[in-house]
Amino acid sequence: MNPSPSSTTSLSVAPAAPRSGGRFARLPLLAGRSFIPLGLFARLPLAMLTVGALTLVTAVTDSYAVGGAAAGAVGIGSALGAPVLGAVADRLGQRPVLLFSAVFNTVAVTALILAAYLVPSGRELAAAVPVLAAAFVAGASCPQVGPLARVRWMALSARGGGHAEDLDTALSYESTADELTFVLGPALVGILASLLSPWLPLALAAALTLTLVPAFAVHPTHRAVPRTPARSRAASDAARQQRRALTTGQRAASFAAVGLPVLAMVCMGTFFGSTQTSLSSFSASFATSELAGLLYAVMGLSSAAAALSVAYWPRRFSVHARWLACAALMTGLAALLLLPSAALPMILVLLVLGLPVGPLMVTVFAIGGVVAPAGKLGTVMTALASGIVAGTALGSSIAGQLAQNSGYSAAFLVPVCAAAALLLLGAAAAVVLQRRNKTTAAAA
Repeated sequence: MNPSPSSTTSLSVAPAAPRSGGRFARLPLLAGRSFIPLGLFARLPLAMLTVGALTLVTAVTDSYAVGGAAAGAVGIGSALGAPVLGAVADRLGQRPVLLFSAVFNTVAVTALILAAYLVPSGRELAAAVPVLAAAFVAGASCPQVGPLARVRWMALSARGGGHAEDLDTALSYESTADELTFVLGPALVGILASLLSPWLPLALAAALTLTLVPAFAVHPTHRAVPRTPARSRAASDAARQQRRALTTGQRAASFAAVGLPVLAMVCMGTFFGSTQTSLSSFSASFATSELAGLLYAVMGLSSAAAALSVAYWPRRFSVHARWLACAALMTGLAALLLLPSAALPMILVLLVLGLPVGPLMVTVFAIGGVVAPAGKLGTVMTALASGIVAGTALGSSIAGQLAQNSGYSAAFLVPVCAAAALLLLGAAAAVVLQRRNKTTAAAA
């Protein structure tokens, strides 16, 4: 199949590589050697923003409540803003959206730093409204490098000359990159804030956004992603007539096909947020709560390594089977969180618990790419990513309440329930997508 002109015009990346050199060695040949380091480090500011806001605002106001509210405002802003940025990128292309968000976000983060120091007496939430507003805007405008990079990989792997396993390989790498940055980002914030100044991590995040995101935006791979053209009135009328021709069951199936992966990512975020919060309570019972970051990093590292392995899983192991198998294993292993009472046993539990997490994220993102409506891939990818952000805030809140009132053992029930919900959603998604495929085949 010949690539369409709209997806390859002036695309100066290397052609599809031969099979020699291994699957991951194909990626820089498929997208260009600079794409991987750009995509990796350009997403680091997003990983630094929430923890950086928490650290700065808490240090300046001497209030955990205001600091936590600022971090929550960043999360809410990101969860709401990401799908909007994705939808606009689908329509206008990634380059202008990323360039605009890079500049706007840099201004917003700078405003957050200034607001934090200009409202030093804001120990009450009412006095910290400027800080919370700046935190919300900073989260909403943060460039969505990770989801939009996945969109580029999907477009590149679909071009003529690509191999069937390229997409699995690229998505495995992307999940590993997410895991690494969300381990490295908070650690970098902690080091800079404790050794130098609490404002420095956010300043560094703004500097990285202003320099690396524009470089990612103009990378030639952006030309591989076709834009969704604006509809004429006739096309809009035809689309409305086509939607009216669908039965209620068909419309529900189409909505569920996208909604179930997004809801799964909310559950995944709930798992992440509740695990991190529960580990804070757990580590405080015998050491200090700061130990939780190191414990959580253990799960992140094993998850990242396992995500890379998906590139080598047999293709006959379907995405639906992968979802069910990983979620079932994740549920069983999450129950082990209730057993340890010391650091070393918990490290071992977290090490094995991370093994199904990375592959499950790869799988859900892959399904999201399959079920995304035509011209809405960026919207769906950013919705999946924002689901993780929203779920993280939800899981942190629920687990925090349980830890406060009933101890860390009760809080660890939240990640167990989140993993079980992922298993149920996987079963539902398998049924819905199977029916959707049958309906599509019958219509054809």
